[in-house]
Amino acid sequence: MELTAADALRLRMASLLLAERGGASRPKDVAGVVTWFGAMQAQDLGSVLWSLGARLPELTLPDVRAALERREALRTWPMRGTVHLIPPQDAHWMLEVMGEKALAGATARRGHLGLTEKVADRAVEVLGAALAGGGRMTRAQCLATLTEAGVDTAGQLGYHLLWYASQRGVTCIAPNQGTEQTFALLDEWAPDAHRPDRDEALGTIVLRYFRSHGPTTRKDFAGWTGLGATDAKRGLAVAGDALTAVTVDGQEMFLDPALLDGGGPAPGIVHDADGIRALPGFDEYLLGYKDRSMMVDDEHKQAIIPGGNGVFQPTLVRAGRVIGTWRRTATPKQVTIDIRPLVTLRATDRKRVDAAFEPYAAFLQLPVRTRWP
Repeated sequence: MELTAADALRLRMASLLLAERGGASRPKDVAGVVTWFGAMQAQDLGSVLWSLGARLPELTLPDVRAALERREALRTWPMRGTVHLIPPQDAHWMLEVMGEKALAGATARRGHLGLTEKVADRAVEVLGAALAGGGRMTRAQCLATLTEAGVDTAGQLGYHLLWYASQRGVTCIAPNQGTEQTFALLDEWAPDAHRPDRDEALGTIVLRYFRSHGPTTRKDFAGWTGLGATDAKRGLAVAGDALTAVTVDGQEMFLDPALLDGGGPAPGIVHDADGIRALPGFDEYLLGYKDRSMMVDDEHKQAIIPGGNGVFQPTLVRAGRVIGTWRRTATPKQVTIDIRPLVTLRATDRKRVDAAFEPYAAFLQLPVRTRWP
């Protein structure tokens, strides 16, 4: 089947759970959304909380936090050496299959830091013992525990050792205590680990990626997971008929065939093709692709990723295309949103942008005020 870029973008927004999915089913809770995606970028906690809220319009911020406390999902470094929110039962195999490159690169990083493998492994043992029995410690407590055990945590050493313990599958990031990040033992936080063989694991992550991001390419999949072309090809073979290939402007892409079926819109989701969404900076909408040209004009990339430093600004999206960025200033009683348009917006467009923050206000349970330049 041949699709235009506009058709592909419309379908992609549905895959991302940011627009109607027609007759296809959609997840209804945090566990379902995270499993749908397979992994959601989560290096910035506030961003991923709103990523979930934007796809679960009936939930508030306390609801999402409570779901994470119930262990519907957890945070760790499953791929590309970057924090993601993932299904707890899948943590071990994701670390083993997609985290192997990051773990292999730890040797070079240790050399740069002047850290030996023996000391790094000692740090993992110390943290494992300290957290045993259901323990949960803040980052500061973890570093203090390592220091007391004679392990140097100065400079970047502490972060590297916390990462290494999680990359090894010993610890994971538990929900914050107040504003402080906490760590727990992965086996205690996710005791019912799924242990598929490599083929099943590749088929699972391929299916989840293209189901939640498609239509898109093998190259995008490789960029998202850090896996090579051979693994991508094998995963697609395992997924089989669960995915469909289409051609978009002469390029092969894959998607969930259910997207191509008809049906009515899902409740609570933007239905019109020109819908405007206010998305967090690290949302899968942009982070999930290596090639973002379908969503972003080249001249706008600098505004979205200033200096190309990997820190993505929150975006305003209309019909799947970025039309602006936004920043928030929060107080206990109100959130103020500063709008930065990237295209010319008429008065009616501005009203629709203002309305796009109503779901965010409901999620935060705070009034939201927008400010325009």
